[in-house]
Amino acid sequence: MVEVRYLEIPVADLDRAVAFYEAVFEVKLERATVDGYSMAHFPAMSGRVGADVTLAKGDVYLPSKAGAIVYFHVANIDAVISRATARWATVLYAKRMVSPGTWVAEFEDSEGNRIALSERDD
Repeated sequence: MVEVRYLEIPVADLDRAVAFYEAVFEVKLERATVDGYSMAHFPAMSGRVGADVTLAKGDVYLPSKAGAIVYFHVANIDAVISRATARWATVLYAKRMVSPGTWVAEFEDSEGNRIALSERDD
């Protein structure tokens, strides 16, 4: 069995990215230096299903809309998209239902990454 436990989102400007993600997701990120790289950790999952996420800056971290897409499960996609676009994010994939009760959307973050959102009608 394989579990995805940890994801790093590449950033070019950690201060800008931290300000963006803290405002968009209404969370406080914890800064750290790991193996010489500047990082900012999202709150740990602590017993919940999912992977921990970190913003990472360094020579090996290249922001891009190409490649893997990180999905954040949120309670309200519309609210998150509103906060993101208020911070100059571009909507890449407007909110739409992909299966009964499951909604998704995508936006470009402050660093040029494609970030996805999911929401369930529960």
